This record gives sequence, structure tokens and C-alpha cells, in this order.
Amino acid sequence: MLTTHPYDDDKLREECGVFGVADVSDAAAMVALGLHALQHRGQEGAGIVSFDGAEFHNHRAAGHIAGNFDSEEVIASLPGRSAIGHTRYSTHGESGLRNVQPLFAELASGGFAIAHNGNISNAMALRRDLVNRGSIFQSTSDTEVIIHLVATSSYRTLLDKFIDALKQVEGAYSLITMTPRGMIACRDPLGIRPLVMGKLGDSIIFASETVALDIVGADYVRSVDPGELVVVEGGKITSHRPFGENRPRPCIFEHVYFSRPDSIVDGSSVYGVRKAIGAELARENPVEADIVIPVPDSGTPAALGYAEESGIPFELGIIRSHYIGRTFIQPGDGVRHLGVKLKHNANKPLVNGKRIILVDDSIVRGTTSLKIVQMMREAGAREVHMRIASPPTRHSCFYGVDTPEKSKLLANRKTIEEMQDFIHADSLDFLTIDGLYRALGEANRRDERPQYCDACFTGDYPTRLTDHDALERPDQLTLLNAVETEAAE
Repeated sequence: MLTTHPYDDDKLREECGVFGVADVSDAAAMVALGLHALQHRGQEGAGIVSFDGAEFHNHRAAGHIAGNFDSEEVIASLPGRSAIGHTRYSTHGESGLRNVQPLFAELASGGFAIAHNGNISNAMALRRDLVNRGSIFQSTSDTEVIIHLVATSSYRTLLDKFIDALKQVEGAYSLITMTPRGMIACRDPLGIRPLVMGKLGDSIIFASETVALDIVGADYVRSVDPGELVVVEGGKITSHRPFGENRPRPCIFEHVYFSRPDSIVDGSSVYGVRKAIGAELARENPVEADIVIPVPDSGTPAALGYAEESGIPFELGIIRSHYIGRTFIQPGDGVRHLGVKLKHNANKPLVNGKRIILVDDSIVRGTTSLKIVQMMREAGAREVHMRIASPPTRHSCFYGVDTPEKSKLLANRKTIEEMQDFIHADSLDFLTIDGLYRALGEANRRDERPQYCDACFTGDYPTRLTDHDALERPDQLTLLNAVETEAAE
């Protein structure tokens, strides 16, 4: 008997989603709604912390928002006019309730709650130093490092302590914090992870994506700028930029796959960008065929763009089931290979006898692509051509995306021709990195001015990777490093 997690497939696993609202009635209920819209960013656990003007209240649970935060009893246990929430996929630290955010601590200045999307790439080094100085950690999450840095800072005000903490961390973060005095939202100096600000009446809202603003009826105001801290306190909003000037490098994969297509990321419609990506893909990699078929659902906008640019009809040749539970059981080796059909099934009358173009957003391990090509051939496809709406994924991400080890990435081990043979396609082509930049409206070639974090494609990491580099040097791996590494796996 084999139990398989439904997200254990040929996709990069999403990061996390954050949502916070200041000064609104039923704040926790609004946060729960916002987290529903961000469920695609994390499915392992979720939490909400509220503040009623005197006390903090919190509820955390494993699993989805639905079923955990849609009861009157749970929402009633989270009173207050301010609240922050988090939906989690574990990219650092073990899966478990103690790592579900928002994390909360009582500091000398009062309660401090924090929700984090991203990954602190020097968290292990900072944690080792903090433990040596007497800090006692309650989780294996990298987010807790920030709490201890704030608590041990020698600066006087909480804002200065928070800035002092952030100046010690490396990597990617979008953070929402809540204290008795108000709320602080901030984004790392390169803006790797997204964060937006909205308004509903006099209330200020922060969220990972604009779709979370839409669901609560809030107006999108703007993105929080890279390196900016927005402080909401007593109805007053102030902006602070303590990190100096930096050239932003937001995550390019938000446009390719992570964000919902109905979101606006850094001023651009995700849906519009994905259609433009498909058009670039058609211009770069044309092929004679009868129909263009998306690998649902993430390949659909790019397939539409490919079809429009190429003049080849767009058809739904694969139907996706939306009713897969969190786990399913495959009772024996004989049916194990059929698991993909729980999610995807061929539209046989449409596919039979056709030359088809399959459009997907990426290939990670290649296992799902192999099964889908096989499914199309079994449905009678005469030719199967695969087009990928991003460059080959050759490198791991260390900024809040759970990618396989580099050695398990198909494009790291094989040439495109070898990948084509592996998935048994008649042809396989990827969008170039310059084509991806063109689709995003950047006139310059990528190598002239990289305006995004595209390390998963290029290996060009925009920050130091202190913990990773230490792990690459076994002679410098301490016992504590080893324990933390084991816990994070």
C-alpha cells in the first residue's frame, strides 16, 4: 500500500502565503477569506493570530483553510480588529504544527506575531550563534530566527530592533508582523518574494497576491517596494527604507507558475504575461500540428498565447479532475503507474489521429510529462510535440521554493535531446531566457541586465547562500548544523 501526497508531482512546490488586516471589525474572518485565495501557495498548514486591543489570540491547524477556519467557533476564538494569517508549505523546517505560522512570542515590548513568505538563506548560521548566546528555540522554522534577533537586539525601539534583525538576515522574505501598537509589513531589499498593499474603507490590508484583496472586496493600492517597511499604527501609515538603494530582482517564476493567473504581480497581469510567454514560445519554437493542448491548469494561458500566435486551434485535449483529496491510496504495484489519471485524462475523440502540441509551464523531474505523453499516445495521437513555457529548470531555489535536489532536476542531468527521449515526445523545446524577458516587457537581453531572480534557470543567485555553502563544505559542518539539516528534511 502506498500513500501519495497530491503535490508530489512534477512541479515546483509553492512557497507560502501571508495576509494581514489592520483596524477592521471581524478581522480574523477577513483573514480567513484572504487565506482561501492564497491556498495555492501552501497546503500543509495555516494559522491566524488576532489582537483585541489587550490580548493576542491564535489558532493554528494542519491542512487547508477550509475545514479549519470556516467555523463560527474558531473565528469567535480570534476576536479583535487586527489579525495576520499564513498558509504554509514547508520550505525550511519540518512539517508539523510547531512550525505553522504565524509564530508568536512575548517580548519585552509585548506580544510579537510574524508571518513569513520566503527563506532565510543564513538561518542555520544565525541560529547557531543565537543558541550559543542562550536563545531557546521552539521550532525548526527559519522564521523564528527573526524573532530571536529582534528580542536580543540592543536598539531601543521595536522598529529599530526589527530593522536591526533584518539587516542580519540573507535571502528572501515578505513579512507581516503584528504588535500591540500596530502592524509592520516589509519586503526584502531585492523584492524576491511578492507583497501587495490594499485598502478597504479606512482599513489597510497586506497580502502575497492581489487575488486575496479581491476576495474581501479591497482595492489594490500598490506593491510594497523592495526594501520597504510599511508601518500601520493608530490609523497612520509611514514608510521606511533602511536598506539603501538596491536593484530589485523579484522572482520570475511568480509569473511562470506560482501566482494565480488573476493576480497582478509587480504591476503586471499574470494572465497577460503567461499569454505573452506562449506567443514568444510559438515564435521561437514553431512546429506543424493540428491542435494546441494545455497541460491543465497552469499551462492554459501559455497554450492560448501559443495557439493565437501560431494560428493552430486551441483545444482541451486533457481534462483535469479538481476533486483529488489530500492523499490517495494505490493498493499495489500493478496500478501505481495509473496515478496520473486521477488528475488528468485524455479527451480521446479530440486527440485521436491528431498531431498535437502540449504546452506546460515547466519540467522538473520529468515524471508527469512522461506519463502525459504516454497518455496522449494511448489516446491515438499521431504526433506529440511538447513546448515548455519557461527555460530548462537546472538549479535549486533557496528563496522559499521547495525544489528537488539539483541532481534530481531532469534538465540538470540531461540535454534537451535526452529529455525528449526520456519523455518519448516527437519534439521538445523550451522558451529561452531572453524570450521570457521579452514576454515580461523587458527590451534588454537577460545578460545585459538581469531584472529578475531567475536562478532556477541560470544559476545566478542574487544573494549569498551562507547555509548552502557551509553544507557544501563538510569540514565546516558542525553537529548542530547536522541536526538542523536532518530536521529540515
